[in-house]
Amino acid sequence: MIDTSEPVAPGGHPSPAANVVVGLMSGTSLDGITAAVVRFVDGQPRTRIELLAWLTHPYDATQRARLTDALGGATPASYCRLNFDLGGWLADASIAAIAEAGVARREIAAIASHGQTIWHEPGHSTWQLGEAAVIAERTGIDVISDFRVRDVAAGGQGAPLVPIADALLFADDQRWRALQNIGGIGNVTVVPPNGDLRAVRAFDTGPGVAVIDALARRADPSLPFDVDGRLAFAGRPNDVVVDELLTASYFAAEPPKSTGRELFSASYAQSLADRCLALDPRATGADIVATATRLTARSIADAYRRFLPEPVSDVLLSGGGARNPALVAAIRAELPDRDVRAFSDVFFDGEAKEAVAFAFLGWLHCTGRTGNVPRATGARGPRILGKRTPGGQQQAGGSQR
Repeated sequence: MIDTSEPVAPGGHPSPAANVVVGLMSGTSLDGITAAVVRFVDGQPRTRIELLAWLTHPYDATQRARLTDALGGATPASYCRLNFDLGGWLADASIAAIAEAGVARREIAAIASHGQTIWHEPGHSTWQLGEAAVIAERTGIDVISDFRVRDVAAGGQGAPLVPIADALLFADDQRWRALQNIGGIGNVTVVPPNGDLRAVRAFDTGPGVAVIDALARRADPSLPFDVDGRLAFAGRPNDVVVDELLTASYFAAEPPKSTGRELFSASYAQSLADRCLALDPRATGADIVATATRLTARSIADAYRRFLPEPVSDVLLSGGGARNPALVAAIRAELPDRDVRAFSDVFFDGEAKEAVAFAFLGWLHCTGRTGNVPRATGARGPRILGKRTPGGQQQAGGSQR
């Protein structure tokens, strides 16, 4: 529970000393909502953070089905209801994380919510659900949301947005570092020593686990994903299919670039399975999952060879895919000359990383600082990201009851 009796500055804003932000992330893998409570302290050479608590609220089967249906097209009524219901789910995750952290309400500057991407058309439009007003109403805390739209309005891709956190929070002091997130979609940030933003680059490498997960459920409907990589380990990948798929224009396109389930969709997964069976009618479900796993690993390695001229020797893996030992082994096999490690080997649990990154974007908004990296997104210039929805109960004239 949140102690609503604690003092809050006029207009529903936290006290001037507030230095904690709650970050919320619901990614393309549709596995659940991750909430992270983070304290930020300005410092040199970079901002210091303290991860006070984090948790994941898994989606149940009904919630996941509603989100999946929305990604495939739905009615205006169902989109509207899902927007408000998802706002409630995000609020629940926030409240649970705040309770876990034991943070006083007056310390919380804002809740920074990514929401759930329903449609992302790079350079043209982007749409995330998860009504911020519901979160604000339920928690009484200001909410920063819709982080991607300002970058798109400025001519950018609207993605990836985590590079500023990767550079300013997770850079190495001496080596070039690649921070490879493997959610539903894979994305990489290339960070120079000490995180100089002028040299940071980032882009989506292609599929992460979205295609693997879809094919694991096709092989065994009881599975939420390829648990412990067992199917991939048991199968034999079809490299002919992988070679064919890697000829797609997305993989050859120069960064900046971003993608999503609009390309690597359920129909894409089905076409991969159909091609495997066309070449080998005896291909098992495990063989097909192994092929998808090889595709993700090779697409990451191919992107590094094509687009990373920097001397990157250090690769940190995060996201759900970093917990799939078959995928990690495949990535290491494709990048034998690089030190491939888990993000958690250096920092904290990689499952919390993107929620922490959006907490940081919320912190930057609250402190009036820009959040995009134009070199990564292609925007016309740096922009403050996000829209602010005041928390608390408002009276006419802006005062709080």
